[in-house]
Amino acid sequence: MQNITHKNDTGWRLKAIMGGSVGNLVEWYDWYAYSAFSLYFAGSFFPGSNPTVQLLNTAGIFAVGFLMRPIGGYVFGKLADTKGRKVAMTLSVLLMSFGSLLIAFLPGYKSIGIMAPVLLLLARLLQGLSVGGEYGTSATYLSEVATRDKRGFYSSFQYVTLIGGQLIALGLQLILQKVFLTNDEMHAWGWRIPFAIGALLSLVALYLRSTLHETEAFKNRDGQVKKEGSLRELVKHPRAISVVFGLTLGGTLAFYTYTTYMQKFLVNTVGLTKDQSTILTFFSLLIFASIQPLFGAISDRVGRKPLLISFGILGTLGTYPLLTTLSHTTSMWGAFALLMTALLIVSGYTSINAVVKAELFPVEVRALGVGLPYSLTVAIFGGTAEYLALWAKNIGHESYYYWYVTFCIFLSLIVYLRMKDTQKTSLI
Repeated sequence: MQNITHKNDTGWRLKAIMGGSVGNLVEWYDWYAYSAFSLYFAGSFFPGSNPTVQLLNTAGIFAVGFLMRPIGGYVFGKLADTKGRKVAMTLSVLLMSFGSLLIAFLPGYKSIGIMAPVLLLLARLLQGLSVGGEYGTSATYLSEVATRDKRGFYSSFQYVTLIGGQLIALGLQLILQKVFLTNDEMHAWGWRIPFAIGALLSLVALYLRSTLHETEAFKNRDGQVKKEGSLRELVKHPRAISVVFGLTLGGTLAFYTYTTYMQKFLVNTVGLTKDQSTILTFFSLLIFASIQPLFGAISDRVGRKPLLISFGILGTLGTYPLLTTLSHTTSMWGAFALLMTALLIVSGYTSINAVVKAELFPVEVRALGVGLPYSLTVAIFGGTAEYLALWAKNIGHESYYYWYVTFCIFLSLIVYLRMKDTQKTSLI
């Protein structure tokens, strides 16, 4: 077998990074299709006349799906550290395919009553398990197949494909809205199309991942099988675990605020139409995805810590003014400019957070160390972001949420200031 990490074997390395990234893209498309199309299917599963309450219910299931992510982080992280990165990534995308297929053919509340939201919850739990395992294993894989001097650049493609998953979901939504279906058809049955497509795409990703090579870092580990993927071994790295928690806290909350929740914010608070919100979100995310490798490459030259600190400072000082101004804007272009400003700030976290976490842990617990604490933090803060934002709006104090995001970013800033620069202390 050819060595994909040999310094001259660029072709194999690029193939490995593309294979890992494409699978990541499909997983996150499946995950975000729920959020993108919830504007249309909320009424099918939750009867009532108040659209905010309907969205609260779908956001609640979105949040509960996140509770499975720590379990997925543990199960697939342990699997990746014992059986290999390739095995874990292949199984996670297969599970995601099943969850999407279930949603695509799920009857609504009028047909089966309370079982409709119950089965929707079950599908999201399966997807949460899958995506919880995806992050740690793909972050580990991409970090291990990259060369040391370009690790930030190559690892940034995890968020390129993560954001790309949202872009495909939104792009499909635009095509269905503008070309093929009326608004009534979108609400009645059109929202099922993206989930059926997601199930098919997952099968393509499954094939691509089955052709990947295992990383040399995993194959050349010390062979201490009892230590691999072990919680007992993981807790020997308490500082690294705490850094992952603190690193993720503010970053994931800001990311979910300006990506998955923003589409609803632009409709419910700013007052844009659903079509305008989808278009604005699509193009802002397209630019957001395209700049991730640039930020990753910068981190390879100046280190990871300066980018994290920049995000922490600008996020702490700018979140409340940005969201407040955005909530009162009447111009679509003004909203676009404000949203892009926020996403540029968040890029200081998103572009490098995966490689920073991977660089904190030794090979025998790397996938578990990255996946489990990250998934716990995302479940608590990222998964509840949309629900808390809608709740604050529903009680008439939307600004409470702005301060909440600000405070969480400030807590992460403290961690960034105190941590070592992992580019210089990397265990990979």
